[in-house]
Amino acid sequence: MKIMPNRMDRGFFKYQEEFEQKALEVLRSGWYVLGKEVSSFEEEFAAYTGGNYCVGLASGLDALWIAFRLLGIGKGDEVIVQGNTYIASVMGITINGAVPVFVEPDQYYGIDADQIEAKITQKTKAVLVTHLYGTASSMDKIIALCGKYGLKLVEDCAQSHGACYDGQMTGTFGDVGCFSFYPSKNLGAFGDAGAVIVKEKKLAEEFRMFRNYGSEKRYYNKVVGANSRLDELQAGMLRVRLKHLDALTKEKAEIADRYTREIHNPMILLPGVPKRSTCVWHQYVIRCEERERLIAYLNEREIGTIIHYPIPPHLAEAYQYLGYGEGFLPKTEHFARTVLSIPMYNGMTREEQDYVIEALNQFK
Repeated sequence: MKIMPNRMDRGFFKYQEEFEQKALEVLRSGWYVLGKEVSSFEEEFAAYTGGNYCVGLASGLDALWIAFRLLGIGKGDEVIVQGNTYIASVMGITINGAVPVFVEPDQYYGIDADQIEAKITQKTKAVLVTHLYGTASSMDKIIALCGKYGLKLVEDCAQSHGACYDGQMTGTFGDVGCFSFYPSKNLGAFGDAGAVIVKEKKLAEEFRMFRNYGSEKRYYNKVVGANSRLDELQAGMLRVRLKHLDALTKEKAEIADRYTREIHNPMILLPGVPKRSTCVWHQYVIRCEERERLIAYLNEREIGTIIHYPIPPHLAEAYQYLGYGEGFLPKTEHFARTVLSIPMYNGMTREEQDYVIEALNQFK
């Protein structure tokens, strides 16, 4: 039995008729950029998250870098960020000339809130929280610190669509919640797409202007903006999937629950979820001290896996100029050497789950 680490085709086939009907509706409309599909999705996604305003953008990375730009964070400013996040989180900071200040993650792979205050300086302007792998980070202390020091709070929700902390959805705690709708995400489009959730109407209007070349009215450009528009076709596809997101999330939760109950191998550490948080299981991430041997063992059985992520941003070639070396973030680096995402996708059959569980339990 061959099992891929992720499959997006099954998610399509489950709602194929709806997707195809929506695609034809958009194609036949003759309106393909910034039309009713985008505005409808923005309203529906804001309502889903409980946020005040949603603005559709071209990608999750655009959501991040434009967020910091519009929050006034630039050259020489410092942004505190966890070391184990995906590199796009850090790029959102550095594209604007700001400096990432790394802290270690907690045991649930979220930012360790207890380490933030010691990193705050006069140059610190914001904290970036990544709700990694689908688990909502613990937010209380982070919110309190941002209030105490007057810092902006940005959330990277690229993997946490629908995850909650104390019943409140990720993306609604900070000044800006940044979302990716890359096809592999729980709420995935059929190409690149992104959005932000914001509290303030003025900031939402600034995002709408900035994404469209800095213009509110065609050919009248108030600022030097970007071309970062969520297109009508992707917005339409997202509207279809959003209707089913709770059911899709429930399905993944059931797979994760089986893994947690039935994988019993002392060589494999299973993921946990903080007491007041929920997880939408974008990934099911285990840890193994003998990861390379485990990968080879699973490959022999045609079970695919992915490492999220093998190189921490502070050790990436792109960030050599920051001057960090091995050992700077030992916990982050240990996670990078031991984490492994096992198959997790909508439409995964019980037989496929059985096969993965049995293989992991038999690993020695």
